[in-house]
Amino acid sequence: MENKLMPKEAWGSRLGLILAMAGNAVGLGNFLRFPVQAVQNGGGAFIIPYLICFLLMGIPLLLIEWSSGRYGGKFNNHSTPYIMDGMGKAKIWKYVGVFGIFTNIAVVAYYTYIESWSLVYVLHAVFGTFEGMSQSDVAIFFTSYVDVFTTSTGIPFEAVFFYILVLTLNIFILSKGLGGIEKVAKIGMPLLILFGVILAVRGLTLGESGKSELFPDANAWDGLNFLWTPQFDSLSNPKVWLAAAGQIFFTLSVGMGTIQCYAAYIKANEDIALNAVSAGFMNEFVEVVLGSSIVIPIAAGYLGLDWVLENAGFGMAFQTMPFLFQQWGEVAAAFSGVLWFGLLFFAGITSSLAMGTPWMGFMKDEFGWGKKKGAWSFGALALIMGLPTVLLYQYGVFDEYDYWAGTVSLVVFALLEAVLFSWVFGINKGWNEINEGSDIKIPQVYKFIIKYITPLLLLMVFLSSLITPYQNEWMDSISNVLNGGTWVLDNSSLIKNITNFGLKEQLQNSTNQLDIAFIKKKIFFINMARVLLISLFVFICYLVFLSHQKRLKEGRKNYE
Repeated sequence: MENKLMPKEAWGSRLGLILAMAGNAVGLGNFLRFPVQAVQNGGGAFIIPYLICFLLMGIPLLLIEWSSGRYGGKFNNHSTPYIMDGMGKAKIWKYVGVFGIFTNIAVVAYYTYIESWSLVYVLHAVFGTFEGMSQSDVAIFFTSYVDVFTTSTGIPFEAVFFYILVLTLNIFILSKGLGGIEKVAKIGMPLLILFGVILAVRGLTLGESGKSELFPDANAWDGLNFLWTPQFDSLSNPKVWLAAAGQIFFTLSVGMGTIQCYAAYIKANEDIALNAVSAGFMNEFVEVVLGSSIVIPIAAGYLGLDWVLENAGFGMAFQTMPFLFQQWGEVAAAFSGVLWFGLLFFAGITSSLAMGTPWMGFMKDEFGWGKKKGAWSFGALALIMGLPTVLLYQYGVFDEYDYWAGTVSLVVFALLEAVLFSWVFGINKGWNEINEGSDIKIPQVYKFIIKYITPLLLLMVFLSSLITPYQNEWMDSISNVLNGGTWVLDNSSLIKNITNFGLKEQLQNSTNQLDIAFIKKKIFFINMARVLLISLFVFICYLVFLSHQKRLKEGRKNYE
């Protein structure tokens, strides 16, 4: 019997759906990763390739995932294994769809840890913990916080407690279903934008007022000029293009399976073209306009552009911003701390809530689990996977999850779903699905882009991560090969990463016994993290196998 009944659960309003989708995309990467990527890749040199990648890869992937999800929802499929199975017919596609569940569980395991940092820093900002601290003191505070066994922040295992607290909050909201997610999005997204605008205005008006004897040349406008001055030579730099393409995955949450699962709950004739474009451009506004107007200008306004160029990194948000806020006075520092870390918290939780829907949709469709059972089982898996990232943060488990689940997995899944949509499901059928019920007309050129350009770009991103050249010097490496030389891989390449080549190299070159012991432990725990990730993937594959057998017995079909 075909399963064409429309799902009982649905989004309450179009605004709620768009805000939830935007909340899924607008995450920590908008404020933490984008500014750093821009700085590390030449500022204005980064913006042009980034915007081109948004148009050639971001928008197409959004259209693919929205239309695929709605198509699956027509047959009551709300998880990527059976959404993809219904589009591809071949058995393998349902197991490719496992990425759409696996990635979310693995990512939320460490992503909620960052959320917990934001919540904790809101409290520390209110209580004035950072008052009188130097920039190095603030940095040491963070290092102490994440080193849970030797913390000196005053609360034993503070990081573990708040991690479990934030994860529990996510589970509670998820247990309320789409209604709970929609309410959080309607509250969180406007507050996030409001907080961001207030901080951005401060960053844009800081000017030279923050300079000091130590940094006499500090000027917030230097940071803005660096980010927004176009440099057309970037168009010939493969390193910048690859960084821009990689940022698209982080900023739009494509290649994860969350968008398909959200879209599976919309009506069969709902306009997905306008929804996809609206959510995409809202995300870009938050990232490009707000994300570039806070951290870099404020840091440049007090510490100078040279300091920013030398020290730009993910940790600036927690290791530098609290110190900079102190320069505004006690009350303003507390207020700004609440705004900044509150912004990060809302950005984080609106994204992490989306990560629970693929698992919950799968367990509901295939095994009849209710919202509460689905949410708490998701939380239990996330806790099992996530505690090692908290307890063993110093040994690289957190970074290992981020690399394999939060980076490599996204590219692989996005590439495969683009091939499925355009070449297996068929671009003509897919194009009709995109435009069904549409209030706007997608330019016809996107049909060509989706079929040829987007898969090619994704393939290039994957291959580039596989064979990243030494020190990311693409032009030098290509020239070297053309002149009869060899292609030297960087330690960050997938090939060398999987063998722990960089760590083994450090081990061979180290003479300090403490360093040797630390590196050996790090290699062990990194390998343990990989075993956990593989085990999770195999476990979900087994559940998909069981569900497929169950469907065969019940005579259920996944498509017409």
